[in-house]
Amino acid sequence: MPGRTDSPAPTDSPDAQPPTGEPRTPRTPRPTGTAPAASTARLPAEPTRPGLARLLPAHTPYRRQLRRIGAGRVLEIGCGDGDTLAGCTPGSVGIDHDPDAVARCRTRGLTAYTPDAFLAGPHARPGAFDALLTAHVLQHLDDEQAEELLRAYVPYVRPGGGVLLITPQEAGHRTGPPPVRFTDFTLLRAFAATAGLTVRRTYSHPLPRPAGMLLRPNVFVLVGQVPR
Repeated sequence: MPGRTDSPAPTDSPDAQPPTGEPRTPRTPRPTGTAPAASTARLPAEPTRPGLARLLPAHTPYRRQLRRIGAGRVLEIGCGDGDTLAGCTPGSVGIDHDPDAVARCRTRGLTAYTPDAFLAGPHARPGAFDALLTAHVLQHLDDEQAEELLRAYVPYVRPGGGVLLITPQEAGHRTGPPPVRFTDFTLLRAFAATAGLTVRRTYSHPLPRPAGMLLRPNVFVLVGQVPR
């Protein structure tokens, strides 16, 4: 795993330590195909949450984060059913390894592909997109898979374009399918460095870091930029 040291980029709070007492899960064999696969479709819907959590959206579309990197066409890796993709600029494209998720996106009028279909389609052109987003995906991949995924898809973002990497904090990490490991600011910066990205900012969303211990919607966000 390359460069697992912290970045000088500013953060809203210190990096968190992995939750304790969690058994490490074995690596899942990589799906066959010529393109790295990723999916958010396997993440379960949020149940009713007590207290402050009920005031937060169950499916955050990350529109505010996308505005931070400017308007334009987004390539979303792990688009799931298209909740975020639906709020992106027309011409945006989603990729998901689950054909059923891709089909559901298309019934909503969205443009989505499986990884290999994307590579064979008209949108797979270097620099064709203004931004890349991957949310709730990297924690399900081992280091090699995460780095391969970013190296594979970052070239489709234009020079100077933005990249958003989003992963869950403690409460979100403890729910749903077992992640490979806790992916905090330190790991996100390391993955960004491997992909050749400039880190512009890292922060906790929608609430400060301490909320991540209790609230599933709280996430780590890295805002990166493709070098010009």
